[in-house]
Amino acid sequence: MSTVTSIESSKVVLSASSDSEGFHAPGPADFNLPPFLETSVIDVTKPMLMFALSAFAIALFFWAAARKSAVVPGRLQFAGELVYDIVRNSIARNSIGSEKFLAFVPLLFSFFTIILVNNYIGLIPFIQFPTFSQFSFAVALAVVAWLVYIGAGMKVHGVFGYFKYQCVPAGVTGPVLFLIVPLEFLSAIIVRPVTLCLRLFANMFAGHLLLMLFALGGTYLMFEATSPLNVAAGFASFLLFFMISVLELLVMFLQAYVFTLLASMYIGEAVAESH
Repeated sequence: MSTVTSIESSKVVLSASSDSEGFHAPGPADFNLPPFLETSVIDVTKPMLMFALSAFAIALFFWAAARKSAVVPGRLQFAGELVYDIVRNSIARNSIGSEKFLAFVPLLFSFFTIILVNNYIGLIPFIQFPTFSQFSFAVALAVVAWLVYIGAGMKVHGVFGYFKYQCVPAGVTGPVLFLIVPLEFLSAIIVRPVTLCLRLFANMFAGHLLLMLFALGGTYLMFEATSPLNVAAGFASFLLFFMISVLELLVMFLQAYVFTLLASMYIGEAVAESH
C-alpha cells in the first residue's frame, strides 16, 4: 500500500506541473532572449554581445600568446600554437593540399576558434547560453563558408566551368545526365551549407535544452515536490545534468572541429584540378 500511495502522490505532483503555478518545462521560446539595448538602428541582444566579446577575447588571447614568442614557448604561446597547429596542419593542409591551403588558414582558424569559444560560453555560470543555439548565427557562418568555397572554385575553374566541374561527373555521358546533374547541383551547391548550419545549430540547441530541462526539473522536484520519490527523482535529474555537462564539453569541441573540417573539405574539393 505504501508503494501505491507513493506512486499516486507522484502522479498528483506531476499533474500539478501542468497548472499555471507548477513546473514550466523549458522550450524553444526560452531561446528568444529580449534585447537589453534598443537603438534606432539595431536591438542588441545577449548572444550578439557574447559573440562580439568572444571575438575580442580571442584576438586578445592570441596577441598575448604571440607577443613574446620564443623558440622554447611558454604556456600561453604553447596553447596558442597548439590550437593554430590543429587548424593549419590537421585540418587545412590535409583537406585542401599543401599547395593551396595557406590562403584559407585564417578563415578556417577564425571558424574554429569563434565556434569553440562561443560553444563553451554555454557552460559558464550566469552566462550559460551557447551563441550558436540561435539559428541566425549558424546560418551566418555557413553562408560565409559557402561563399568562400563557391568563389574559390569559380576562381580556379571559371564560373560555368565550376558548375560543370561540380555537377557533371567525369566520364558520365548520355541521358543519365538529366538525372545526375540536378542531384549533384542539389548536393554540392544547395544542401551543403544547409547541413553545415543545421548540424552546428541543432547540437547546440538540443544540448542546451537538455541541460535546462534537467537543471530546472531537478530544482522543482527537490524543492517544490512533497513526495520522497519525486525528491529522489530530483537528485537523479541533477546527476544527469552534470553527466550531460561533461558530455557537452566533448560535443562543443567536436562541433567546432567538424564545422571547420567540412568547410575545408568543401574548399579543397572546389579548388582541386579534378575530382
